[in-house]
Amino acid sequence: MLDGTSRLDDANLAACERVLSYTFKDRALLRSALTHASGADHRLASNERLEFLGDAILGTVICDRLYHEFPESLEGVLTRIKSVVVSRRTCAKVSRLLGLDDYLLLGKGMGTSEQTPDSVLAAVFESLIGAIYLDGGIEAARTFIVHHLSQEVEEAAEDQGGQNFKSGLQQSAQRKFGETPTYQLLDEKGPDHSKCFKVAAQIGNRQFAAAWGPNKKDAEQRAARNALSQIAGEAPPFSSE
Repeated sequence: MLDGTSRLDDANLAACERVLSYTFKDRALLRSALTHASGADHRLASNERLEFLGDAILGTVICDRLYHEFPESLEGVLTRIKSVVVSRRTCAKVSRLLGLDDYLLLGKGMGTSEQTPDSVLAAVFESLIGAIYLDGGIEAARTFIVHHLSQEVEEAAEDQGGQNFKSGLQQSAQRKFGETPTYQLLDEKGPDHSKCFKVAAQIGNRQFAAAWGPNKKDAEQRAARNALSQIAGEAPPFSSE
């Protein structure tokens, strides 16, 4: 972390952009997102306003994702999953994994502790979402959120009783066909920091409708959902195009 006597210079900001896999057109937004109130000249120069914005965008993106990814889950289940994914604990965890405390601008008192508080790390994650939204729009923010929180969504869904389609397909395949499903990676596209993957589930010699996902695990879950639908004689919900 940087104390109040240090500056978020271009070298530090460029290093942070590499960690985020996002390049800002307006680096002033990134600088603001990384500036804690304790290290700012005044409160309006801190990341508090960006945190406010980012919190709302994070909630919207996660709600949209849960609504479409778990079409058979009731509102109560979706609410419990969301509360875990957007929690301070989860946001702080992601910030710590990214090493964002190395780029935070903190006041002298805050910068002397051995570990950055979770509240500060959670706030900077939300601030960065707000900054990316202002800099690149909602799709840039969505890409950032999905990239860093897809695994958290999957784990929270399993813990909270959400649909685990791979598990469901495995049970169905063993019961109906005496086979264990496998997953075939058919295609991938996009830049390294934001790839999409096309995966198809296969049971024996039968390959089911493929599905795209923002990572391999999501693509496999969607491919499993397509397979379950086809086994039930229904149209697959996820497009292979």
